[in-house]
Amino acid sequence: MRIAIRDLVAGGLLLAGLAAVPAFSVPQSKPESPPPAAHAEEHEHAAAGDAEVHKAVAELHKAIAGKENEPSEKVFKNIKNFTGVPAGRLVAAMEKGFSPALGVSCTHCHDVEHWESDAKDEKQAARGMMKMVVDINEKYLKGMPGLMSDKPIVNCTTCHRGQVKPALNLDEKGRTGGH
Repeated sequence: MRIAIRDLVAGGLLLAGLAAVPAFSVPQSKPESPPPAAHAEEHEHAAAGDAEVHKAVAELHKAIAGKENEPSEKVFKNIKNFTGVPAGRLVAAMEKGFSPALGVSCTHCHDVEHWESDAKDEKQAARGMMKMVVDINEKYLKGMPGLMSDKPIVNCTTCHRGQVKPALNLDEKGRTGGH
């Protein structure tokens, strides 16, 4: 039986993300001291950008209100990998899965003025990565002898660990690092 991407996201990825809280939790940062004057403008710009993203996501939630259980492709434009996934679950997967797994906001892959746009290469890369995850889980992990799980899976966090680029090595304490 072949697992569809929607099954991975709606079932395995989302449930694994919610069940494996440490894997999908956003790291708690220490309170920062005020930025030096040279960087104050940069921080203000980032904060303004964050506010714009939060506003756009809030507007997205309002736009789908009452349609959360409808298939994503009926609620959103240009859905390729999430057909059949309820619209509310798709938004939750993006917010609670993909964003923290890569340490990015929606704007990494999306133009929040035109969510459906394919203009960003990152969106295309994400679609390819999702196909790769399905292939790894279905072709290589499923039925692999010697694993300590009946249903082993990889997901974005497996490699990215909250970073845009996957970790390529471990530091001397065994933590992921380097790109």
